[in-house]
Amino acid sequence: MLHLRLIVPADRTQAVLHLVENTVGTAHLAVLTGAAREPRGDVILCDVAREAGDGLLHELRALGIDRDGSIAVENVDLSLSTRADQAEKDAPGEGVDAVLWESLTDATHEESTLSFTYLAFLALATMIAACGVVLDNAILIVGAMAVGPEFGPLAGICTALVRRAPRLAWRSLLALVVGFAVAMAATVGFSLFMDAVGLFDAGALTAERPNTNFIYRPDWFSFVVAVLAGIAGVLSLTSAKSGALVGVAISVTTVPAAANAAVAFGYRSYKQAWGSTEQLLLNLAGIVVAGTLTLLAQKLFWARQRQR
Repeated sequence: MLHLRLIVPADRTQAVLHLVENTVGTAHLAVLTGAAREPRGDVILCDVAREAGDGLLHELRALGIDRDGSIAVENVDLSLSTRADQAEKDAPGEGVDAVLWESLTDATHEESTLSFTYLAFLALATMIAACGVVLDNAILIVGAMAVGPEFGPLAGICTALVRRAPRLAWRSLLALVVGFAVAMAATVGFSLFMDAVGLFDAGALTAERPNTNFIYRPDWFSFVVAVLAGIAGVLSLTSAKSGALVGVAISVTTVPAAANAAVAFGYRSYKQAWGSTEQLLLNLAGIVVAGTLTLLAQKLFWARQRQR
């Protein structure tokens, strides 16, 4: 269930009440007349089944409540109520499958912000991966994958393409391009420093490296895994099962490929650097294509559910 707290201008209170009362899947409606001071209006509280939430939010925005009042949405972790149980049964579909487009757009907007924290995490993840590729250490590679925050901008691009939001697309693309550029540049400097103190050497990079040589040898399996990870990542975001994102992060070789490209470039091993760059681009493309198609499929599915 979702809990909605609305601040509604007095002249639209009856319209909002009519909307909530006639939306299948709502319960626990309460009205506090004149309770809001900034902005002024009435406070309306209600619960709504997750699968009915997106439609209700869309209608509330059509009434201008987001512009002239306020719409706040919270997840209800536990609701002991027969009315809530009945509301979930009445609402079409399953709550775990429902997509809250407003929530998804807001989440991807935040995750795709080009901030110092985002750059720091991506740079640190790439440096950890650099240690992993030089030492041929799979554990460090997995750790770097988990630390990398790059799925946020990728999800932002997918969401922007489906919702036709050019600002979100540009914001996400900027975070992705600038983020990897800064991370790779920092890793080049890091690898040169490590070489200067005797911890890295060119021989380790050109060795066979059985545990990590897949990073600079892209093939169709790389694209297939990226596609599967893109589908899983988008499903985890839209179903609020964020725990699955960790599995998605360690399934694709975006950060390790960027790290290997940076280290190889620092040692002027341009062939290996290009192979790693191909791996990076292949993974990014697979995730974006799969994520976009998954969101389109979900959008079509819920459009049909509402029609029924």
